Amino acid sequence: MMTQVQSVIALSEFGKYVEEKANDSNSVAGEKFQVLSLADVTKTILHHAFWLADQKQKLSQKEYKKLLIDQGWKGEEKKYLKIAAVFSKFSPQDLAQVEPLTVYQLANNSNKYKPVIDALLDITTITQEAVRSLVKQRRTPRQSKPEKPSIWRRTKNGGRYCQIPPIHSEYEHTGVTLQKMMDSEGLTAQQIVSEAIALRQAYKEGRLVLLKEGEA
Repeated sequence: MMTQVQSVIALSEFGKYVEEKANDSNSVAGEKFQVLSLADVTKTILHHAFWLADQKQKLSQKEYKKLLIDQGWKGEEKKYLKIAAVFSKFSPQDLAQVEPLTVYQLANNSNKYKPVIDALLDITTITQEAVRSLVKQRRTPRQSKPEKPSIWRRTKNGGRYCQIPPIHSEYEHTGVTLQKMMDSEGLTAQQIVSEAIALRQAYKEGRLVLLKEGEA
């Protein structure tokens, strides 16, 4: 989004371009340019939007379609009707200091920016900076989603393996028990953990029933 300073510079550069064209003997005969300020552009957009909305109300459907074709607006009218609807409580002069791109942005996202548009009604002089400030105030910070824990790690060749994070338990019960199983059965920690997971999965799926003491 251009700042007011950048806009002035751009218009100045465009003015130089127009002057060069005017002095260029090879330019197309009769070619004329009219340098417009951003305020003029914004007001023109709003005037056209309000006029089109008024014509839609006054004309029959057939006449309105013919108007769009004659004016070369066929297929483009919706964006202007939206501008007219969103800024119906403003005059083109009210929004003259707002950049054209911002006008389109607010109109195209009117539900999102409704608080901003409503707040503009209370401002005596509406400027681009005022609009930008209101948008910034109402921008809700994105809440970062908590990272989903994952046991998977990647190898250099693109494969993967699972790595169980450190297990912290009171009195080190889990670690002590696992070490005893490794020592007495001659199994690796991986083998024991795999068996334990398989047993738990079978229990969750109903393939393994936990019997209380004394039950047969």
